Amino acid sequence: MTAPATAADVVSIAETSSFSSSFSMSCRVRPRARMYDHVHAALPAPPASSRPEVPVTKPVAREPQRRNARSNRARILATARRELGRNPDTTLEELARAAGVVRRTLFGHFPGRAALLEALAEEASEVLRGAMAEAAGPDEPADRALAHFTLLMWSVGDRYRMLLALARHDLGVERVAEILAPARAEVTAILERGRRDGVFPAHLPPAVLSAGLEAMVVALLEQVNTGALEDDGTRTAVAMLIAAGVPERRARAVVEAVGPAVRAKSVPAE
Repeated sequence: MTAPATAADVVSIAETSSFSSSFSMSCRVRPRARMYDHVHAALPAPPASSRPEVPVTKPVAREPQRRNARSNRARILATARRELGRNPDTTLEELARAAGVVRRTLFGHFPGRAALLEALAEEASEVLRGAMAEAAGPDEPADRALAHFTLLMWSVGDRYRMLLALARHDLGVERVAEILAPARAEVTAILERGRRDGVFPAHLPPAVLSAGLEAMVVALLEQVNTGALEDDGTRTAVAMLIAAGVPERRARAVVEAVGPAVRAKSVPAE
């Protein structure tokens, strides 16, 4: 027969059971990852050279496309200058065909006729300002300076004379006047200097005379448009000096003297 358990035996059994239960729970609760921390810590890190490299994607060069777009735009504008000079009613579809581009290309640059004409006006303004940088200096006699400036401006006006035909209906007279404003101011300054130096008579205020001379040049360019006048700027420069008060013989001599040098740096005709 088995001897009955004493009080001490009961306490010992209870303590043993409690330890076993605590150990079992601690094994279940401990995170699985931490059980292997010592294993991962013992492994060496892979060398940098063996790590996979992520390829760097370079952007595709778009410069050829941009060059092509700029070339198309310049060709469309050059065609518009030529075709609108011949016929102000030329349509955008006709311009696209003449420029050798599809309608979508033309409309991609210029959504409509107004946008195309404004681009031509802005281009004319930039070319005019560039030509003005070649004007004679303040030390040049006023009559020579006026002839020099007229010949420079004629090359610009001849290139963009179709704007005159479109001014009233499309661009507006105010826009054309805005384009010509720097030239008008330069002519006024030359006339003021010439009057002080006794080169030009004081029969009209310089600003008024400048406006009149501008109107005369515009009228002569319109006559070139219609085919009634052929001029490389020489006849217009002589007319400018005569209208400013210079005797005809002197006017012709001045224009003949300054002409070759000015034409060498004028805007080339197309």
